[in-house]
Amino acid sequence: MNPAGPVPRETVVLETGRLRLRPRVPGDAAALFPSLSDPELMHFWSGPPHENVAQTHAEFAREAPGWRCWAITLKGDDSAIGFVAAGEKRQGGVSEIGYMLARAHWGGGIAAEAVSAVIDRLFAEGQRRVFADTDPDNRASRGLLERLGFRLEGVLRAEWETHIGVRDTALYGLLPSDWRS
Repeated sequence: MNPAGPVPRETVVLETGRLRLRPRVPGDAAALFPSLSDPELMHFWSGPPHENVAQTHAEFAREAPGWRCWAITLKGDDSAIGFVAAGEKRQGGVSEIGYMLARAHWGGGIAAEAVSAVIDRLFAEGQRRVFADTDPDNRASRGLLERLGFRLEGVLRAEWETHIGVRDTALYGLLPSDWRS
């Protein structure tokens, strides 16, 4: 086992029918700040809405060890409309996934398309398991995970202390044999 943790992998460009997922960069802060400052969108996030674009820029400039982050863009328009992040949690192929999409793009299947592209990549790299944790009251996120074939594996009570209080988390897992791409 590597005592420093999993070795980070490269964030490569991914393409789907409608989308181009490219590495997210600090310059995406201006495009994504309206979403990250939206109280409804950020309600179930691990932190409060961002107060200014400088905060978003600073967050994007800090690289979380072991995490890769793809900006979601529409083909032909390089403006970020959301992102998908994946972090290898344990050597041997276990990754966590998270995502965010601007409100103007909700309901059109973009989140499912983007998350699917990242899952395809993770499994192609040899990951044996992908998991997500979400607030049990976040019906939209849970619905997306379930539509993609994730299975509810458990609820951890009082797992997170967030800007809305101490919250439970619903853990969802996906194995290659579950994957319906």
